[in-house]
Amino acid sequence: MDFNFKSILDLVKAFPDEDTCMAYLAEMRWNGQVVSPFDPTSKVYNCAGNKYKCKNTGKYFTAKVGTIFEDTKIPLIKWYMALYIFSSHKKGVSSHQLSRDIDVTQKTAWFMLHRLRFAFNSPAFKAEFEGIVEIDETYMGGEDKNKHEYKKSHKRGRNNDTKTPVIGMLQREVSETIERPHKVIPGKIVKEKIIKSDSIINCAVVSDTTADTIHPIIKANIGTGSTIITDEYRSYNGLDKVFQHATVNHGAKEYVNEMAYTNGVENFWSHLKRGVDCIYHWVSTEHLQSYVNEYQLRFNTRKFSTAGRFDLILSNVAGRLTYKELTK
Repeated sequence: MDFNFKSILDLVKAFPDEDTCMAYLAEMRWNGQVVSPFDPTSKVYNCAGNKYKCKNTGKYFTAKVGTIFEDTKIPLIKWYMALYIFSSHKKGVSSHQLSRDIDVTQKTAWFMLHRLRFAFNSPAFKAEFEGIVEIDETYMGGEDKNKHEYKKSHKRGRNNDTKTPVIGMLQREVSETIERPHKVIPGKIVKEKIIKSDSIINCAVVSDTTADTIHPIIKANIGTGSTIITDEYRSYNGLDKVFQHATVNHGAKEYVNEMAYTNGVENFWSHLKRGVDCIYHWVSTEHLQSYVNEYQLRFNTRKFSTAGRFDLILSNVAGRLTYKELTK
């Protein structure tokens, strides 16, 4: 099956019933090679009604078992509509709006959105960064002027008291120069830039921005010998022992120093904060990482088609997120 839907009407036409939805989910999960969630080594029998049987355990299962859809009483078409709306809207969608769009309660819509954010944490963009990587941190939690007096910190700049820090690492677009014969003049060699990949970002919510906290995260996500670019914040000192380290001095109002600038990662911060401010207004520290993952995937798939982004997320639904676990 190959659906290239461009609107929610196309989506409904592509998935007219539960059987079609189940068959597509199975294709996205297993690509024709069904694996038993009870025993991955077992032979699997196809049964009627999009069901399967694990030979070794004798248990029956569907494509929903072991995914965010397990035990759901909501039809898959509503899940697909929620995924389409959620992933295609530039700044996301609130649970109140989604509840009206697909006719479920607000509590159900909130739980659905968090399950979908669970699937947004795609391993497709988790490979070790290399080349030129911009690093910066931001603080989520709103401005003091918008808070009650007893919630204000009266601090300027970096503030861990009432805000939650997030560190971001953005790998710049990777390109290379190749040589090939000119098409018009035989034998003439010209150089041409070929773009291999777009810039991608990886972010982590942290407890603070001390060197002891952020250095291990940076080293775990960026290949040794890569070039990192940061501002003059002292917590980045010492990284030059592992990486090529260039800095830009924001304190002296220096924003570009030849190849050194952090405009790319700062651009992502603006998208993240505008999205949270405009759609969600406020998010708790406990769930902040999942919201960061949401905007992170939108940024990393900004040049994907709507259907391509839909398929990428649907292929990453393995794993369960129960309501008890979400609200503990």
